Amino acid sequence: MNEKAIDYEAVFQGLPGMVALLTPELVYADANEDFQRLSGRTRAQLVGRYIFDVFPDNPNDPAATGMRDVQASMLRVVATGERDTMALQRYDVEDPVRPGHWEERYWSPVNAPVFGPDGRVALIVHRVEEVTELIRLRGTQGGDSRARVLEAELYTRARELQELNERLRQAHAREREVALALQEAMLPAGRQVRNHRAAVRYRPALGALNVCGDWYDVVDLVGGDRIGVSVGDVVGHGLEAAGVMGQLRSALSATSRVADGPAQALDVLGRYAHVVDGAESATAVTTFVDFDAHTITYSSAGHPPPVLVHADGRVEFLDLATDPPLDARPDPMPRPQAVTGFTDGATLALYTDGLIERRREDIDTGLARLADSLVRHRQADPEPLADSVLLELLPPGGATDDTALIIVRL
Repeated sequence: MNEKAIDYEAVFQGLPGMVALLTPELVYADANEDFQRLSGRTRAQLVGRYIFDVFPDNPNDPAATGMRDVQASMLRVVATGERDTMALQRYDVEDPVRPGHWEERYWSPVNAPVFGPDGRVALIVHRVEEVTELIRLRGTQGGDSRARVLEAELYTRARELQELNERLRQAHAREREVALALQEAMLPAGRQVRNHRAAVRYRPALGALNVCGDWYDVVDLVGGDRIGVSVGDVVGHGLEAAGVMGQLRSALSATSRVADGPAQALDVLGRYAHVVDGAESATAVTTFVDFDAHTITYSSAGHPPPVLVHADGRVEFLDLATDPPLDARPDPMPRPQAVTGFTDGATLALYTDGLIERRREDIDTGLARLADSLVRHRQADPEPLADSVLLELLPPGGATDDTALIIVRL
């Protein structure tokens, strides 16, 4: 079916069950018909209003925690970009017809993120299932009734769900500690390469662990004042992608030291990637910078082009030696390479696609944004320059893809 033929407003209104959309500031943006009907509020009474102005805690119940619990869940969704399933909640609601009269109500809520084009949480989907009638049957049915059995099962499920969520949060925290240690072992910190200044930055995707599939590297090359500067990207996130990343980065680092040039280094890396599980569609670009000859020799395996900002502000994308990703060909062929010159004071930037790509946006727009930022800040040292680029190009809440950036002052 053609996407334009679907009336998503009608779909939203017809969804079974109570569903509302809220902004990250917890203001109602919309509510479907079931939400309006079962909450006893019209759309006009909801849209544009802060959720807890519409549904405050019952002032007659000093032990009420519904508002606090729902708020914590929603803010957790905004902060992490992850779905949050809540335990069964008692959350009393004021009768809209009889102000001051509060009805005892029970709900099973789920909050989930909707991401905007910039990768940030743009909306919160708030879905709630009311189970008040099931709870009320407790007072009207006998002790052995099916209603009491269902109620017990419901409370048991709620407790189990709450305990499971807590265990998952603890497991995520432990996995993140492993990821941090892995990042330190695999990715070198920013350092001075011989007499040349370089800055590196690494940002994981929103909601991801601290290591993923992106990598960067700077190595000293044999023969004269030369360095190799590389970045790469393995498809996927998490520790598995990070393991593949570590293998490819180490192989390219070693190969660069003995290869005749960047094309040969990527040739060898491509053959190696062919036997590494998880290296499918991995990309990389490497540059050999010769400070004696003032040249940059480069080759790319399906990766976005490095940017060379000359001392006078002229921008040059190094895109004349681009080939398919590392494991794209069953029978590897020699890769191309190209050479360009530079003068003292130029800036070389290599990066991964998380820095420039946005949903529903042409990649040329992201490249132009990067070039503009590099030109405006080209007088800054690499460290503050890298910070400025990330600040201007990455969404404030974090990107939906991993990002690596390396800047070298030539």
